[in-house]
Amino acid sequence: MTKSLLVVDPGLFATAQDLGRGGYAHLGVPAAGGADRSSLTLANRLVGNPESAAVVETTLGRFHIRARGDLLVAVTGAHAEIRVDDVPVGGDAAVSLVAGAELSIGTPVRGCRNYLAVRGGLDVAKVLGSRATDSLSGLGPAPLTAGTELPVGTSALEWPATSTAPQAHESPGVVDLEIADGPRRDHVRSPADLTRGVWEVGVDSNRVGVRIDRPADSDDPLLVHREDVAELASEGVPHGAVQIPPSGRPVLFLADHPVTGGYPVVAVLTPSAIDRAAQLVAGDRVRFRPS
Repeated sequence: MTKSLLVVDPGLFATAQDLGRGGYAHLGVPAAGGADRSSLTLANRLVGNPESAAVVETTLGRFHIRARGDLLVAVTGAHAEIRVDDVPVGGDAAVSLVAGAELSIGTPVRGCRNYLAVRGGLDVAKVLGSRATDSLSGLGPAPLTAGTELPVGTSALEWPATSTAPQAHESPGVVDLEIADGPRRDHVRSPADLTRGVWEVGVDSNRVGVRIDRPADSDDPLLVHREDVAELASEGVPHGAVQIPPSGRPVLFLADHPVTGGYPVVAVLTPSAIDRAAQLVAGDRVRFRPS
């Protein structure tokens, strides 16, 4: 019997994601993949999958699926209530679903994205070697809708060594993001202004990037382009790049970022900081720290 997940309600935005389609940036193809990769790989480990197996990435909860067949699943990422047949169950743990059981992910108390892994992985079609949905280029499976059926594969490892991995879901007033210097740091007048004070996440953020601005109650400056430096030609930008457009309001590039850009990259987030940035929601405050 073929096993699958039936999407009853995709919530705000849900997609299939794995670790992305690396190696095609020279052709203009973004890597895509899970925005918070540490949560994606943890979900896979909890059900005994290879870390690269495809999972469901949800955005701001309100996600609901029905099991077609007996399944082992795990939900990680944002701090949200997980229910099976309307009974609360723990997150960051393996959970058995009998055929017909329904699992839902509530609106997160903290964070933005959750990851639902199923033992065997999602067996959706590969595009350029990856099952990831890329919201910028449109490559990969379409975003999930009500009625989407996600077949479950058979790519699993030995039974997992642990079925739970409790996570600390603290709610800091300000999220620290570690950075390394970027290649175009000298293209802004005062690079240190990035690490001065705090920034606030805007509503116009998505899987492409997190847009930030100074809070209304802040007197700290934006970043100003130097007038004595030539305008940049379009050039490659890395995952986690902190790019400064003419507005002086930084953009933190996430999984679906373009492979090139014409604005200076003044810093690059560390891998763990990228994962934290992927969980930011509008109104969150962040502070940059040199790594």
